[in-house]
Amino acid sequence: MSAISLIFHHLGLAVENDKEAIIFLRGMGYEVDEMIYDPEQNVHLRFCTAHGLPSFELIMPGIGNGPLTPIFKRHNELIYHTCYQVEDLGASLESIEDAGLRVLPVSEPKPAILFGGRKVSFYKIFGFGMIELLEL
Repeated sequence: MSAISLIFHHLGLAVENDKEAIIFLRGMGYEVDEMIYDPEQNVHLRFCTAHGLPSFELIMPGIGNGPLTPIFKRHNELIYHTCYQVEDLGASLESIEDAGLRVLPVSEPKPAILFGGRKVSFYKIFGFGMIELLEL
């Protein structure tokens, strides 16, 4: 089996309102960044970090229908993706497929304001779930 070359970055938590999530995360020692709006993704975002703990991206709805609309039809909050950093997007996707996994592209790479314009893209990995790939 081939090695899959991904570096963990954060968990993506979709919330309709981030008030309770912030209370919970701050109570655990997380620092919570200011909210930003990303028009490319049509979502409001906050990044949350704490030493020695996994980072969280809080994702809230943008304007009208957006990528979270299907999630909120069934859930008020949900950790729906895991983000990994990649040095070479094509090679990383190839390593996942070489491991025998089926990859379905969900969104093409586009610049992410939250990550200083670095490109992000989303993929469904059958048998695992949704991943976000953040290019270095």
